[in-house]
Amino acid sequence: MRAIVDGTNVEVPDGAHLLAAIRAAGARVPALCHDDRVSPRGSCRVCLVLADGDIVAACTTPVHDGVVIETEGTIASSIARGALELIVSELPDRALQIPVDRSELVQACDLLGVSRKPGNAVERGRGVDDSHPYIRLDRDLCIACGRCVSMCAEVQGTFALELSGRGFDTVVSAGDGGAWIDSPCVSCGSCVDSCPTGALTEPGLRDPRPITGTTSTTCGYCGVGCTLNVQTRGAEVAAITPALDGPVNRGHACVKGRFAHGFLRADDRLDTPLTRSDRSGPLRRTTWAEAIGYAADELARIRDRHGAQSIGVICSARATNEENYLAQKFARVVLGTNNIDNCSRLCHAPSAAGLTRSLGFAGGTNTMDDIDRADCILLAGANPTEAHPVVGARITQRVLAGAKLIVIDPRRTGLADLADVHIQARPGSNVAVFNALAHLLITHGCIDRDFLAERTTGLTELTELVKDYHPGRVADIADVPQNPLREAGRLFGEAQRPIIVYGLGVTEHMHGTDGVRTLVNLALLRGAIGTDGCCGVLPLRGQNNVQGASDMGALPDLLPGYQPLTNDAARNRFSDVWNSPVPPHPGLRIPQMFDAACAGELRALYVIGEDVAASDPNTEHVRKALASCELLICHDLFPSETARVADIVFPAASFLEKDGTFVNFDRRFQRVRPAVAPPAGVRTDFDIIAGVARAMGADLGCVTPSDAMDECARVAPMFAGISHRRLDLAGPLHWPCPDRGKPGQAVLYLERFATGDGRAHLAARPYLPPGEAPDADYPFVLVTGRRLTHYNTGSMTRRTPDIDLTPRESLDLHPHDAAAMGVQTGGTVEVRSRRGTVCLTVTVTDDTAPGTAFCDFHFPHAPVNTLTSARTDEDTGCPEYKITAVAIRPVGR
Repeated sequence: MRAIVDGTNVEVPDGAHLLAAIRAAGARVPALCHDDRVSPRGSCRVCLVLADGDIVAACTTPVHDGVVIETEGTIASSIARGALELIVSELPDRALQIPVDRSELVQACDLLGVSRKPGNAVERGRGVDDSHPYIRLDRDLCIACGRCVSMCAEVQGTFALELSGRGFDTVVSAGDGGAWIDSPCVSCGSCVDSCPTGALTEPGLRDPRPITGTTSTTCGYCGVGCTLNVQTRGAEVAAITPALDGPVNRGHACVKGRFAHGFLRADDRLDTPLTRSDRSGPLRRTTWAEAIGYAADELARIRDRHGAQSIGVICSARATNEENYLAQKFARVVLGTNNIDNCSRLCHAPSAAGLTRSLGFAGGTNTMDDIDRADCILLAGANPTEAHPVVGARITQRVLAGAKLIVIDPRRTGLADLADVHIQARPGSNVAVFNALAHLLITHGCIDRDFLAERTTGLTELTELVKDYHPGRVADIADVPQNPLREAGRLFGEAQRPIIVYGLGVTEHMHGTDGVRTLVNLALLRGAIGTDGCCGVLPLRGQNNVQGASDMGALPDLLPGYQPLTNDAARNRFSDVWNSPVPPHPGLRIPQMFDAACAGELRALYVIGEDVAASDPNTEHVRKALASCELLICHDLFPSETARVADIVFPAASFLEKDGTFVNFDRRFQRVRPAVAPPAGVRTDFDIIAGVARAMGADLGCVTPSDAMDECARVAPMFAGISHRRLDLAGPLHWPCPDRGKPGQAVLYLERFATGDGRAHLAARPYLPPGEAPDADYPFVLVTGRRLTHYNTGSMTRRTPDIDLTPRESLDLHPHDAAAMGVQTGGTVEVRSRRGTVCLTVTVTDDTAPGTAFCDFHFPHAPVNTLTSARTDEDTGCPEYKITAVAIRPVGR
């Protein structure tokens, strides 16, 4: 579509508005009520222009081919100036005293020549709401533009804000008009980002001192991979805002990525190495030279005396790809062991195994963008509005636009309330439910027979198996009515572009790999993987780089790029590049490391950025394992539970202080850049590992993180086209990316599956009961998960004002169960399993089903993993976090 703006010809897409054409021409027109992320409103009238001689609002008027637009020196611009003068006349003087780079209103005044002199306005005295730790509302600066309301509704999908009052008294309010902190606001900050006047602000940007730098990086919280702009004032982070051009988040973020950066300045941030010479003695501060020398000497002593298999290394899903690559190289080359693993073992190892066996690659099949095209979303075992809020918001947007939503979850989550069908299945019954849906798809002919015949194997075996999984039987297994099962089968079967999104509620089970494979069956039956227009299967990764840690070979049986350790050709390739033989035998998984330590076979454990003493299941067993080691080394930002019992503690840099890359949940390599320097005395994991290797007489050959990525590209064909330089120039790249001259594969399997025969493998897997079941002594099932405001063990978020939003852990109980116990919200109960006891505060809610309780694991005062089961997925060793049989009783009775 062609437009002529002040004499300049521009081309804009069909459906664009005049404002887009004006910007394309490099002209400037203010638009105080407009935000590109939401629907145009056309209410402020300061964007008036002439279009073919007519006075129109540029933000709401569509472009027609050949339209002539005039932006300056016209009656339209004069009227726009008058509209702005009217707006300004109703504002206090301080509205125009905000730094110009932080106020669109001030920018508009400068552009249209509206006076910014003081004295031409009065205070209305409508007051300030500063009840929220991150969001402050100055009502007298509100111009009722409605941008914040639209952002909350259209982008976040929370609908917490509204405009109340009439005329010039109209102002934004949260919830029922009470304090902001008590409203349904989820603290995403979208309203703050969009506000044009400073009516809504955050602490770091209320400081009038100028911002001195801005760095684009990738969020270090969950696995969504939001692009963030970190604004700095000198050596400190002033504020973090979501990047409008972020390929995943598109200018959106959550409370953690947007606001929870105060941990950088926490009083207990580690700033020097700590060591102890006697397990019974205290940790003491020491020098880097002494700590690294001590670590090197002890690792060499144990390796030489007890063999390389006596040492284990646990890498970090919070560290960069380059740090994980260097760590696994250190383990294999310097220590001589494949005893290396990462926390994907505890969450998505069943995804890696299940997706690989069914499809070929250990990653999701499509991109997050495909959510926007889906007409039916099957969400299983995930609560993204809490754990992956940007994804949760995107799903909400799509459902509000008309897509059908099926939720399979034992809890009534926020998205379950929005769903067309909620299958509130009994914990541990996933495989039965997925088989029932397969039964319905096959029985009712809702399968793509051509696709199945040409591109899959195993249909006959699956068809035979699922004959026994009719809705009547599965309703009994899963404790659900038959109708939701049938309706879910119908909706998924009728969809043209179905997508499956799943999380830890599928994987963290004794039969988690079977859960993944039977869920993938549903997409394959519909031909929804590897075809034009397909939307595929997306596993929601928990931590920021849990995908990347595995991609980089921080696994006991796989080298970088998922190359089998037992493959001679692959192993020789690494040996040639590393100038060192690679041990040929697979090493120990994390649970096996703990067992071996308790048995006296594992003598040293090197833990990088994981608080295993708090996050791993069956805590007492883990603590016994740590105590059994002769040497325990850890890297951390804070004195974690693991650090408290370690022999050597290295203070590590955070994601805001380091250079490298992360891989998000849809296989996207993205750059991580240091916004600030680490505190004095703190080093990156990359530098710590390299330093220990040098002290042991080894040169790992990678001087910088960029060097490490380049070397990884040499040895791992699926990453051969990826480098820091290319990412800096071209932006994020999906793997596989085997060629520097071609883009990565955003959508997998369009030509063939990556299995040995090139076909997808349908999995005929029967339902098997979970590893632990309630009984007379332990009659409840405990499910663990996350809350919106905190992250994993809470080591970062508890050191920010997020603690004011969620100050303590609680146990969610159904009203029926709470009434039977005689407890109410705020009461205290003792929760006991076969492994331990924890006291928790109760929240009574019907989000949980009767007989089921839910809590998170964010707080050290509530060590929930003391309770969790030692049972693991039979294929991968992933713990059964989602099912723990417990007894619950009120304290004091």
